[in-house]
Amino acid sequence: MADDSETTPQKREYRMAELARLAGVTVRTLRFYRERKLIPPPRREGRIAWYDDQHLARLRTITALLERGHTLNGIAELAEAFDHGRDVGDLLGVEVPTEETPVRLTPEELADHFAGEVTPENLAAALDLGYLGVDGEEIVHISRRLLEVSSALVREGIPLGEVLRTGAEVRSHADALADLFAALILRHAAEEALHRLRPLARSVVDAELSLALDRRLHKKN
Repeated sequence: MADDSETTPQKREYRMAELARLAGVTVRTLRFYRERKLIPPPRREGRIAWYDDQHLARLRTITALLERGHTLNGIAELAEAFDHGRDVGDLLGVEVPTEETPVRLTPEELADHFAGEVTPENLAAALDLGYLGVDGEEIVHISRRLLEVSSALVREGIPLGEVLRTGAEVRSHADALADLFAALILRHAAEEALHRLRPLARSVVDAELSLALDRRLHKKN
């Protein structure tokens, strides 16, 4: 039988001075971040404080966000939102069929997607909608397509807060459409047909939305 110690990697831990050196900050700065609750409390062993790779990742994130113009107060609010965000397992669910591709991001990568728009309010709204989940020091966006579309809309000058509010409205309409198609299919076919006929439902919605946009554009002409 194999020795578990040979196959399971040991968790790396650091004393304060080593952690500060690896993160590129001073010990004084590290203490300040800890007092401001920008990093989680260390593991205590008597009078010795032990830090791990999650602390190191958080410190590097703080540095990156500061370089992008975020204030310490703003970073503290973002950190609190991340720490209380939905776990990625709750976000993605288990054995749920999906055509969407989740995207893993660091907090600084998320900030780059929505320059100047990643506020605590917008982050909380995205977490509540289920667009974002938290996995350690990483963020998981539920859908690459939704991430790219929302980022493109923000680049066009539309505030992220309005994009998220519209997304919530679209979600309610999409849920109603899904219920409508599911009811139609289940009236005439077995439940197993739902997944097989899913592309047909998507095609109908895509075509109807395209026609609706045509009608909306013609109204202005």
